[in-house]
Amino acid sequence: MTFGILSFGAYIPRLRLQRKAIADAHGWFNSALKGQGKGERAIANWDEDPVTMAVEAGRDCLAGLGPVSLEALTFASTTFPFLDRLNAGVVAEALALGQDLATADAGQTQRAATSALLAALRGGGPSLIVAAEKRPVKAASPIEMTAGDGAAAILVGEGKPVATLLASATRTADFVDHYRTPESEYDYQWEERWIRDAGYMPLVPPVIKACLAKAGLGPEAVTRFCMPAVLAKVANSVAKGAGIPDAAVADNLHAVCGETGTAHPLVMLVAALEEAKPGDRIMVVGFGQGADVLLFEVTDQISALAPRLGVKGHLARRREETNYAKFLAFNDTVELERGMRAEADKQTALSALWRNRHTVTSFVGGKCSKCGTLQFPKTRVCVNPNCTAIDTQEPEPFSGKIGKINSYTADRLTYSPDPPACYGMIQFDEGGRWMMDFTDVDEKDLAVGHPMRMMFRVKDIDSQRGFRRYFWKAAPAATTDLSGRA
Repeated sequence: MTFGILSFGAYIPRLRLQRKAIADAHGWFNSALKGQGKGERAIANWDEDPVTMAVEAGRDCLAGLGPVSLEALTFASTTFPFLDRLNAGVVAEALALGQDLATADAGQTQRAATSALLAALRGGGPSLIVAAEKRPVKAASPIEMTAGDGAAAILVGEGKPVATLLASATRTADFVDHYRTPESEYDYQWEERWIRDAGYMPLVPPVIKACLAKAGLGPEAVTRFCMPAVLAKVANSVAKGAGIPDAAVADNLHAVCGETGTAHPLVMLVAALEEAKPGDRIMVVGFGQGADVLLFEVTDQISALAPRLGVKGHLARRREETNYAKFLAFNDTVELERGMRAEADKQTALSALWRNRHTVTSFVGGKCSKCGTLQFPKTRVCVNPNCTAIDTQEPEPFSGKIGKINSYTADRLTYSPDPPACYGMIQFDEGGRWMMDFTDVDEKDLAVGHPMRMMFRVKDIDSQRGFRRYFWKAAPAATTDLSGRA
């Protein structure tokens, strides 16, 4: 048995805002943005946040593995939706990983994900590391152009790993390229050339050198170099400074996704693993108040991994968005008159949430042990009119089931942050039905019989008390191939 990376997954939101739309809106004020108005960036839908994206990345990572017994889950982000609630606990509950699990949130630096991955790789039981970011950005700022929303997940443990850690090195330095305080809504960032010349270039190459020395390898042994950096060619310059061939520098996904902050080193690692061959050596750099450098070697198990969407599949699952005003509204960057119907009280009874957490967060229904009928939600009485047995319901997870639309509506009277509100009856293929909200769906594509999959999303937000409710929604089943592997 060998310790290493057993599986990986990712999640990139479906919506892609065209950068030209941002440049067209703000070019009159900041002409420099016009030069950056190329490509697109991933943007979270109104009902997505780091928690929901982490759940989807975790599901992608665990795809095809069957029941997995984990000992730990760490969630890395600098944009957790809750400051005093265990965000990793919500992710664990949504993934139905059970309660015998050590969970932790890791944040405060852009290298939180690589540090969490490194800690998990130092040994112990099977661990899942998820990282997700949805950074608030000020309108007309450069980071609005360069950032993207997304998530990645890595499963480590003993078994037949797809990649093993050859060596790692870390350096800590209180280099402040940007910061955010509890009182500030947005990052304050220093001048980019200074970050390049005083941060990346002097700090990263020595850590790479130390990592390679531990591995007993030269820089030419690195076949893929993954280092997030917004400034063009910074990764190439760092690689050159460390002696790594320029051909090994990985695409930072700027043109098609944007930089996903804390999650981006893992997003790039997943993208590299999707294309990797046995024997490849992948180096990952996490930068933020110092640097983490991890060097992996890919094994022949990479070919045996079950298909998953990964980075490639999620990038293919895209819808072009040119409405910049919608992006501002989704992120509350502008104050909209949302109408009286939006004023409904959204208070959540925390006692009811706790009692019904398996139904609400884990999406677990019931299966009658007498007749086998599936139903959602789980109740004391079997819904089968020919059975009606009492207290025979066994827990039955519904989150991984595919259903079909039985009926639907696109409602323009009820309030929705992204009208019309689409919802309808979902009939699950294996049995059971439920009236559900739809997400990531276009009204013109709604049709009876259309296959739908379940996705963990924000149900609604209680703006009076600052609480957000999560639940599962139905989204169109993937129309792209599971193309995580090349």
